[in-house]
Amino acid sequence: MSNHAPFAADPARSRGREFGVDRSGARGPRSEFQRDRDRIIHSIAFRRLKSKTQVFISPDGDHFRTRLTHSLEVAQIGRVIARALGLDEDLTEALCLAHDIGHPPFGHAGEKALSDATGRHGGFDHNAQTLRTLMRLESPYCDHDGLNLSWEVLEGLAKHNGPVMAPNWAMAELDAAYPLDLASHASLEAQVAALADDIAYDNHDIDDGLRAGFLQLDDLLTLDFVADSWRAVEVQFPGAPLDRRLRELVRSQIGLMVNDVIDQTRAATQGLTSVDQVRAARTALATFSEAMRQHERSLKQFLYARLYYHPEQIATAERAREVVARLYAAYEQEPATLPQEWRQNLPEHEPQRSRHIADFIAGMTDRFAIEQYARIYSKEPEGLRNV
Repeated sequence: MSNHAPFAADPARSRGREFGVDRSGARGPRSEFQRDRDRIIHSIAFRRLKSKTQVFISPDGDHFRTRLTHSLEVAQIGRVIARALGLDEDLTEALCLAHDIGHPPFGHAGEKALSDATGRHGGFDHNAQTLRTLMRLESPYCDHDGLNLSWEVLEGLAKHNGPVMAPNWAMAELDAAYPLDLASHASLEAQVAALADDIAYDNHDIDDGLRAGFLQLDDLLTLDFVADSWRAVEVQFPGAPLDRRLRELVRSQIGLMVNDVIDQTRAATQGLTSVDQVRAARTALATFSEAMRQHERSLKQFLYARLYYHPEQIATAERAREVVARLYAAYEQEPATLPQEWRQNLPEHEPQRSRHIADFIAGMTDRFAIEQYARIYSKEPEGLRNV
């Protein structure tokens, strides 16, 4: 930790793991947070992200982002910021890689379907499902459930968007079993991971939106922040092909946002001497400047209006929502349609029964959900590709 800031998380002082299994020295000289990162990367749940929707549902093109490629890009941005601030890069990377593991197939459309279906049994939340997956469902070890990740990783995943004052049933159950101090802020590593997520999807969704033809450059240039970046690109590379200049625009905006976070967080952490002070702060300490916050908010509003709520996107999302809703209905009404290993463990009583079905569906990839729908209803769902 000699090169780390005094307010960074220290793997040698980790609060430990839920299950006190001693495997010291068994698999190489890694820190606790390096072990966490590696457990996440080697998990089945992480591998499934390669076929889960980021923005576009089941795209035909190979160049559009998935949850997996998005998570890798978030991790790259997170590590850059963590290194500049003297934070623990391995903890930051672990949080970035794992942050979307709880997403069901078809992104937010699938989440809405599961939330509606389980509403009377506590509902569904992808952030809580990330913890549920890592702490209970993904179980490769013989002596405990889950991946048994360190307290700091679990805390960061629970609170990367800030304190959780009203946890849903899933997070409340896990917190009761292994308290995560939900009412406080998380480590700076977790705060950086959340900002890295914003920076990645704000800018990479522009890249994918332009590629798909859902966004137009002229519309983007109505945003002052984007227009300033574009003018700088045109001055620097006046003769370059348009597609290369557009990718330079995305890189430029990422760089500006990253540098802004680093500068602001350095200023906010002056004089801090421990990670406990970070958690005790009344506000997040890793932030954008006020000017950049306004730019980022305007960019998000633009993406919602022009990309996420594009009529074709809404129509495709509705068809995807119906697929998940009908899968849930089939499993609820005819448990024999569940695979044997899930059917034999199906609880008899509610709410555990419905939550078990939701766990199964939440783990599906887009492709597997489509296959299951076709198997049950004897036809493939139509209209799930719009790019």
